[in-house]
Amino acid sequence: MTAIGMPAVRVDRTRAVPWLQEYGVYIGVAALLVFNLVFTPHFLSLENFRTQAVQVTPVLILSLGMALVIATGGIDLSVGSVMALSAAMISLYLGYGPVVAVLVALVAGAAAGAVNGALVAFAGVQAIVATLAMMIGGRGLSLVLLPQLDGIRNPGIRELGAGEALGVPYLVWISAVLVAVVVFVVRRTVFGRRIVAIGGNRRAGELSGLPVRRTLLVVYVLCGLLAAVAGVLATARLQASDPNSIGRLIELSAITAVVVGGTPLQGGRVRIAGTVAGAVLMQLLVSTLIKHDLPPSWTQIAQTAVIIAAVYVARERGRK
Repeated sequence: MTAIGMPAVRVDRTRAVPWLQEYGVYIGVAALLVFNLVFTPHFLSLENFRTQAVQVTPVLILSLGMALVIATGGIDLSVGSVMALSAAMISLYLGYGPVVAVLVALVAGAAAGAVNGALVAFAGVQAIVATLAMMIGGRGLSLVLLPQLDGIRNPGIRELGAGEALGVPYLVWISAVLVAVVVFVVRRTVFGRRIVAIGGNRRAGELSGLPVRRTLLVVYVLCGLLAAVAGVLATARLQASDPNSIGRLIELSAITAVVVGGTPLQGGRVRIAGTVAGAVLMQLLVSTLIKHDLPPSWTQIAQTAVIIAAVYVARERGRK
């Protein structure tokens, strides 16, 4: 009872924590939308929504690959550097035509992912160590290959970055297709079930005959490939290749989107819909702070607060 004789309201944590993990990201997106509708001028405009959809594309695509890796109990810190490496490849091989340049960039991303996967799956290196090495080495290699910013003047690349179909930018169409493909893989394929099983208990997966090492290798290759796609699209949108800045620290946004979306860091579960919502949440958060003239440092502080809250909720649920 309270001091005035009213019964005290108690929150059942066993129900509240899972509920927050399940729906918290959607509440966050809704809250930011309402805030911007009320306090941000011109937020409710077609041009603004188009801009938001285009800007969220790199983080969204990276988050898809990151979600698969985290679902296995791993992590990939190198995705930003793989973006930079793919951007450098675009510039270096553009003389052979845009198709060849894009293919080389994608192969480079997949190769980087294969190195990460081989270290984790076959050499037994911890994922955070293996991908940290690739994060540093990949960025360094991209700067060796392309030491400075290089403008892209190819019509095909320009069309990829600025073109549209049915009034929707190609970048948005590509990200939507990739989301659909990853959802299908996770929910409808044996490979998707293996990812979750390995993340839940890798040792049990090995004992039951699952191809654990091969699955881990493929997961990291896919993550590297998706990072390369993000790098290609970012280069096409910017019409320039700048390995020094492209993708820098973007891996933090991708990890945040995945964790906020409900995929636990310890693995064993993957939520693609939540990951998409998490990427949108991160984009809206950054956009809101910028539109209200807050310095960039506040963006990093806000992202830190969001991921700490998400990890706390996930940890509390894991205790149940």
